[in-house]
Amino acid sequence: MWQDIEKRLKLYQPSSPLFPSSLQEAAVLIPIIKKEQPELLLTLRSDRLTSHRGEVAFPGGKRDPEDTSLLHTALRESQEEIALLPDNVEIIGSLPTLISKNLLKVKPYVGFVDDSLSYEANLDEIALIFTVPLSYFREDPRIVTHRIDYLNIEWYIPCYQYHQFKIWGLTAIMIAELVNIVFDTNISFHEKPADSLLIDYTQLKK
Repeated sequence: MWQDIEKRLKLYQPSSPLFPSSLQEAAVLIPIIKKEQPELLLTLRSDRLTSHRGEVAFPGGKRDPEDTSLLHTALRESQEEIALLPDNVEIIGSLPTLISKNLLKVKPYVGFVDDSLSYEANLDEIALIFTVPLSYFREDPRIVTHRIDYLNIEWYIPCYQYHQFKIWGLTAIMIAELVNIVFDTNISFHEKPADSLLIDYTQLKK
């Protein structure tokens, strides 16, 4: 299956939405563990952090002035957060840039990592590291849908629950985008779901 993922990601051309150039940039790595049933590698952010604390996220962060590219940012942050060396990542594609609730332009990169690798959480930033089978998201097993308004457009964002982990926000969008590419699904962000509990974004705890 990972061969098909690689083929689809390399053929995929992400859109280039026009966001204000003044917004600060960030990047994340979406690590896919290379095995017969591929898994996503995710982190639970530390409660010590001032932003996105206690949330599920892919490794990543803000671009530093010395970063030569956003891919450099994603790989550097992954090494800092989970001890994943850049040489152990095979980049196979990227997804469209998104805007975070803190008004960061976030670029997701997708890469394979070998099943034999081990990871170590930087406890100043990451509480723990876990994996989820990519196929878990194939049938869009959302528990609720979060509605937000951005640039006068309504977005309907899935929220997933995997064991004790709540996966929502930008991370859920990235996963849904990836699932749409890999499995030819049609998880829509702009059509109101007919059979999902709807929660307005303003009701969510920041």
